Amino acid sequence: RKIRELGVYCEIRPSEVDPSELVGIKGIVISGGPSSVYEAGSPQVNPKIFDLGVAVLGICYGQQLLAWHLGGTVSQGERGEYGLAWLELNATAPLFEGVSGRFSIWMSHRDTVTAVPPGFQILGSTDTCRIASMADPARRLYGVQFHPEVVHTEHGREILSNFLFGVAG
Repeated sequence: RKIRELGVYCEIRPSEVDPSELVGIKGIVISGGPSSVYEAGSPQVNPKIFDLGVAVLGICYGQQLLAWHLGGTVSQGERGEYGLAWLELNATAPLFEGVSGRFSIWMSHRDTVTAVPPGFQILGSTDTCRIASMADPARRLYGVQFHPEVVHTEHGREILSNFLFGVAG
């Protein structure tokens, strides 16, 4: 809905969609969910979607799927993070164009990315989540542990807009 509010056509597809059905798209958003990527039967994506050459934004569980399938590590956090948190940006990237410093975000997770995949950098962290955002800008792959689509996340609309127009085109 938030993508449509920004004037962009989008379709909702099942997570296991075959990459051949996605030819010609400009971007993929992998949304959140309550599962753990390392548990049997958890929702997965076909890792070949990351080879399509399109922009990808993983949100919450979506960031964890990015990390998991591309060689990073996802672990159960020592402490869950639910509700208001403060994101400290420590790197620049097109996803955060026009956004800087420290701002409020909305979290809802127990698992966390504990090591980024090869080629990725850490963009931001919170007090309890060292990898609250990560990116491989050369491949246009981005992940955020927080929820930019909710009104509680400061600059959430800008982050989504940056992904749609600045990253995905």
